[in-house]
Amino acid sequence: MSSTTQPAVVTAGSFLTLHYRLAGPAGDIINTFNDKPATLSLGTGELSPAVEQRLIGMEEGTHATFELPAGAAFGDRNPDMQQWVARKLLAQMGDPDEQYAVGDVVQFPTPDGTGSYAGAVIESNETAVRFDFNHPLAGQPVTFEVKLIGVL
Repeated sequence: MSSTTQPAVVTAGSFLTLHYRLAGPAGDIINTFNDKPATLSLGTGELSPAVEQRLIGMEEGTHATFELPAGAAFGDRNPDMQQWVARKLLAQMGDPDEQYAVGDVVQFPTPDGTGSYAGAVIESNETAVRFDFNHPLAGQPVTFEVKLIGVL
């Protein structure tokens, strides 16, 4: 009798060790292929649901690339996610002398203080700074490349 070990398969709650690359039309947003692999759990929000769906059913050792259409990975751009924040409030939250240039990404604490979220500066004036809190790849086509190293 010979026993063949089947490769582990990704399921909804899997803990993964993987290399991955997420890119939009302007190039890579994240790429772990030249560094140490990432570890993450499916279903915890570390990857978008659309990306997680592509991983379900994949076998350990698989190397694949997916093209996701505009908006599929991180939703459509939401104009309501662009907000003006008073410089007075920004000074209270951080460095009062901070300069905000278009393109800068600023971390904000969540209201409960347990996490953070990022906003990119898109405009500013003397009294306020306008931030875009959309994901940088919202409303854009995304390339997702993955090499599954381990599945638990």
